[in-house]
Amino acid sequence: MPGIDECLLDAMTVNGARGAAVIEWTSGLALGMVGETRDGDPEATAAETAELARMAAEQSAFAALEPRGAGEAGDHDGGAPGEAPVEDLIVTTRTCYHLLRFVDTAFDSGVFFYLWLDRREGNLAMARMRLRDLSQRLAL
Repeated sequence: MPGIDECLLDAMTVNGARGAAVIEWTSGLALGMVGETRDGDPEATAAETAELARMAAEQSAFAALEPRGAGEAGDHDGGAPGEAPVEDLIVTTRTCYHLLRFVDTAFDSGVFFYLWLDRREGNLAMARMRLRDLSQRLAL
């Protein structure tokens, strides 16, 4: 299984990739980062994307719904340990796509991938699928 550096380098092969990072969302610390960062400040980029990830992951409005027919016997779909309630976030601007993909782990890690794409060159659907695959292969 590939480590953080290998996965980040692989993420940068996505068409239009400008930057990529693996970030711990509870602390805002980057575990690894490659490519460009906004304003050349990697710490600020990691902290700001972590804040967005944390807000989404902690909101009950985004929690997984119970499967149909569940609930009467107290059967809730809380997910596996270490599994974030949100799979990914997509933020679009006029010039860029920002993808945040939560990484499921055996422990409560609070880790996500961040990929910054140029909107003219990137393919959002392909980037999302590639990020999903990378997050499943990542060895922490």
